[in-house]
Amino acid sequence: MSNNETEDELRPEYDLQSLQVRRLGSGRKKFSDTVRLEPDVVAAFPNADSVNEALRYLIEIAKHSASLTQRSSGLR
Repeated sequence: MSNNETEDELRPEYDLQSLQVRRLGSGRKKFSDTVRLEPDVVAAFPNADSVNEALRYLIEIAKHSASLTQRSSGLR
């Protein structure tokens, strides 16, 4: 055997297709970004994009409401 060749030590019963590969670097999932939703909330939203859209809308409503409250009380 030459220096460029290596002997295959993997057994035939090893299923390499089912292995999960961990990402390294910036593409790696951060667990601090994970939020658990209750089942009733999950049922209302089909995916993460719809949850984000609804939350952004709620943020805008809250900002608008706070702005109106400040104006009516004379605060700025």
